[in-house]
Amino acid sequence: MDMRWRQVADVLVRYSTGVKPRERVMIAMMEAETFPLAHAVYEACVKAGAFPQIQFLSEKLRRSLLKYGDAEQARWRPEIEAYGMDWADVYIGLRGASDAGLMSDICPSALAANQAAQGEVSRMRWQKTRWCLIRVPNKALAQSSGIALCELEDMFFAACLMDYEAASAGWHETAKKLSGSRTVRIVAGAETDLAFSVAGRLWLVFDGRVNLPDGEIYTAPVNSSLNGRIHFEWPGIFGGVTMHDIRLEWRDGALIQASASSNEDYLRRILATDAGASRLGEFAFGMNPHINRFCRDILFDEKIGGAIHLALGRAYPECGGENQSSIHWDFVKDLRTEGAVYVDGAPVLQGGKLLI
Repeated sequence: MDMRWRQVADVLVRYSTGVKPRERVMIAMMEAETFPLAHAVYEACVKAGAFPQIQFLSEKLRRSLLKYGDAEQARWRPEIEAYGMDWADVYIGLRGASDAGLMSDICPSALAANQAAQGEVSRMRWQKTRWCLIRVPNKALAQSSGIALCELEDMFFAACLMDYEAASAGWHETAKKLSGSRTVRIVAGAETDLAFSVAGRLWLVFDGRVNLPDGEIYTAPVNSSLNGRIHFEWPGIFGGVTMHDIRLEWRDGALIQASASSNEDYLRRILATDAGASRLGEFAFGMNPHINRFCRDILFDEKIGGAIHLALGRAYPECGGENQSSIHWDFVKDLRTEGAVYVDGAPVLQGGKLLI
């Protein structure tokens, strides 16, 4: 075993989730390539005195369900996964990537229904466990991102094994400076000018506790204040389906326009998942200095230093966010070469650099 897997496992068990003796830990191993890390995490949990269980998941199995199952099976909430959220004190999700076109022949309505069912399990994880998700680089992710696997792994290990405790102190200081702000405006080129209120919201930090690699400063928009439009040059990916050139526009909090140059029908089905799916649940700055390339995977891409991301759907209540939804779908926008974020009228991010 590459010793770096044991180092990452130590971060996950000791720092990210703080596993304690006799706690129950659900380790979700997605795709066979994640086994080295699953093995390392299992060992670390045993050494911590916990009771670990490993659950195997795969997008290939989900594709079989959606290809050959009926509508009831597609919208079925996986019962053992749901039970696991009741059973576990700690949930560690080791998410391997799958082939980019795996779901290309799946009916959009079946896929959207299944995403909603999976979203219910995800909501239980948020509510009932201490959790951390990690995307494990593999051949499929390397091919999708156009990065050699060895380079992708080096970026991954550098980003996971950075000194999070030291970085966290600086990120919290920046969040403190944003405290009490009232407005955010994102401007980039002719197709992006989006403004919203953050009055009464908290700015908080993700520092390796719920994702690995990590690094973001985030808040929750006041949805009734949303006005303007935004264009995402990088694709949005949800449930294994890629949507290019997503454009969204709100007026007084209501989504009035949504388009994509590919899989637009699927985009509209996601937005219709529930009442909160067309509203924003999160706005955040990416802060990880080691993640500098777009990988087509949100668990990496939303952490890119100099980029921002917004999420449709479920808001973080700890920020004061109120939006409820079974989805939480992040989109990343790169502001390293063009654009700026203004907070209370003053530039805060410009040229990919934080100015505070």
